[in-house]
Amino acid sequence: MRIVLQRAKEARVEVDGVITGQIPHGLVVFVGVGKDDSEQDATMLVDKITNLRIFNDSNGKMNLNIEQVGGSLLIISQFTLYGNISRSRRPSFDEAAAPEKAQILYDYFVETAKLRGLQVQTGVFRASMKVHLINDGPVTLVSDSKTL
Repeated sequence: MRIVLQRAKEARVEVDGVITGQIPHGLVVFVGVGKDDSEQDATMLVDKITNLRIFNDSNGKMNLNIEQVGGSLLIISQFTLYGNISRSRRPSFDEAAAPEKAQILYDYFVETAKLRGLQVQTGVFRASMKVHLINDGPVTLVSDSKTL
């Protein structure tokens, strides 16, 4: 499972002009599910996100996690995180999970984050979405459950 997370001052996602998720501040998390991923991968990444100290303390150092700053998560499915562009000019998505499996693990990822007590908003799985965010810092990090 791969994620790209961005620390955001505010963010929202729209589908067909309708806001489906919105947060005042926190993290925007783009989630891609690979063919070999499992619930264990999702749990591991939610744990990493929950405990990641990437918010500034009173001294301006990245020392606080999302819970400590009262932040929220905006979680968005993004199969293109498994796009391979090394062999051609058009991405190959051979390593991405089939949509049925991906949705199950994406939903599990969202529910696991909610069970941690985090405020969670989402996009719509497999929809064409417009994501609006103000990146704070900017801070953007990439992680893959297979390399944790």
